[in-house]
Amino acid sequence: MQTKKKTGDWITLRRVLALAVPFKYLFISSFALGMLIAVITPLRPYLIQITVDENIIEQKGWGLGVMAVILLVALFLEFLVKYLFGLFSTRLGQTVMLDLRTRLFNHVQTMRLRFFDKTPVGIITTRTINDIEAINNIFSEGLITIVADLLTLIFVIAFMLYINWKLALVCLTTFPIVLLATYIFKEKVRHSFNDVREKVAQLNAFVQEHISGMRMVQIFNAQDREAEKFNKLNHEHYVANDKSVLYYSIFFPVVEVILALAISLLIWYASEQVMNRFATVGVFTSFILYLNLAFRPLRMLADKFNTLQMGIIASERVFRLLDTDEKIEDTGTYAPKKIVGNISFKHVWFAYDKEAYVLKDISFELEAGETLAIVGATGSGKSSVINVLNRFYEIQKGEILLDGIDTKSYQLGRLRSYIGTVLQDVFLFSGSVMDNITLKNALISEEQVIAASKLVGAHDFIMQLPQGYQYNVMERGGTLSVGQRQLIAFIRALVYDPQILILDEATSSVDTESELLIQEAIQKLVKGRTSIIIAHRLSTIQHADKIMVLEKGEVKEIDTPAELMKRGEEGYYKKLYELSRTANL
Repeated sequence: MQTKKKTGDWITLRRVLALAVPFKYLFISSFALGMLIAVITPLRPYLIQITVDENIIEQKGWGLGVMAVILLVALFLEFLVKYLFGLFSTRLGQTVMLDLRTRLFNHVQTMRLRFFDKTPVGIITTRTINDIEAINNIFSEGLITIVADLLTLIFVIAFMLYINWKLALVCLTTFPIVLLATYIFKEKVRHSFNDVREKVAQLNAFVQEHISGMRMVQIFNAQDREAEKFNKLNHEHYVANDKSVLYYSIFFPVVEVILALAISLLIWYASEQVMNRFATVGVFTSFILYLNLAFRPLRMLADKFNTLQMGIIASERVFRLLDTDEKIEDTGTYAPKKIVGNISFKHVWFAYDKEAYVLKDISFELEAGETLAIVGATGSGKSSVINVLNRFYEIQKGEILLDGIDTKSYQLGRLRSYIGTVLQDVFLFSGSVMDNITLKNALISEEQVIAASKLVGAHDFIMQLPQGYQYNVMERGGTLSVGQRQLIAFIRALVYDPQILILDEATSSVDTESELLIQEAIQKLVKGRTSIIIAHRLSTIQHADKIMVLEKGEVKEIDTPAELMKRGEEGYYKKLYELSRTANL
């Protein structure tokens, strides 16, 4: 199992590195600068050794001045290379993150609604924001810096062995201890960081859901219960973080103690070497600097290995989302500019979950320009009809034809462009009324928006807002009433001038005055358009050409309103109509 995990990590790491291929010049430059740092870093202690032995001890004033200039040049060169390394590696990480985040967001937008039905929004947010940030750290703080630090460590040890191998071996006797401490620390922190990531995802999902549903929380006075749930999740996140803090607070002092032990061994052994003239004062001085240079990357390597490990774990999650094959199949090529608008359902069966069918053998014909009203109890399958017509979900059996052609033969984007839909649950984005109507489509003019607004009787209320069409509706349209949001959604559908108009209980949330305005507009709009109207209020569908009654996913009746009313008390529609009249009374 451990071998499979390691293999999986390497596969994931290779895939992460492949993300940098389009930015290979930044990647190569970062690695080249990392290698240059490894070569330059050990030079300074060596130059100090020469300065001490050949100029300070020998009291050569002119030579000291020359070495001071050389040291300044070396210091400036080291600074410049490290600056460029930090700049290039960070820019590489940011560029990869920008590209990957765009790819992931675009991928999520193409996924079928079934995926969002079973995946919390907070989890997707975590993958898109936090996890991709961790992938950025692989390049800016992880892999490349690890390679640079390892190369620096190798060159430092090489310089020490070259200058005085005996003294170097004495100093390096503490290295196995620090390597063991580093390994233990790396493993402990890796597990705690993994816990932290899981808790962050859970917190994001919880906060996203509860802020969106805050109205329900307050209506049912559930603040205390929800706060208790949040406190539990938050405490678990705190405990996971606290463990990593504990490991850091132990590890860094341990490394400092081991470094002090190494310097003590150096002083003990080097003092005898200097006195017996087997080593110089300059060598002794440079070795103290070399030990600091050697232990510094060792202190940071464990942290950077964990950064790399967390990046790999985050990458696995992001790649898992990218690899999720939840897209509606879009292999159709038929894409006429306009359609006639004939709709035909032939023996359609559909289930959201395996074979728990919500539509059972649905068949009906709707000629171009006709209006079909769909009625039935909650859960009868009314909204499912329009979901499968738009191909938000795929049917299991039967076929749906548009102008005699299977909807699967149409280009998916073009198919949906023929259909304008107004849902009961209106979603508005943060931004102006105008942007929410046009969805920032440059092809839709302000004149078209105003004309559609006047048609549905919404122009007056919009002009009464502080900035009119530029008024910011805030998140989810929170500054507008339910009815006002419904009217804006209605305008949004109209400005796209669809050949097919779908109203899914579109008047259920508006007041009587607004409903009358919309009913008048609907009568004008459905002319020349194929329309499907789903409604609880039967008074809103008396002008429909056909009414289809659904019950538990089955068609019970379909006919003109007049014919359905003639069927007497045994008719399904007649029963619904009488119930509706009783409720209104």
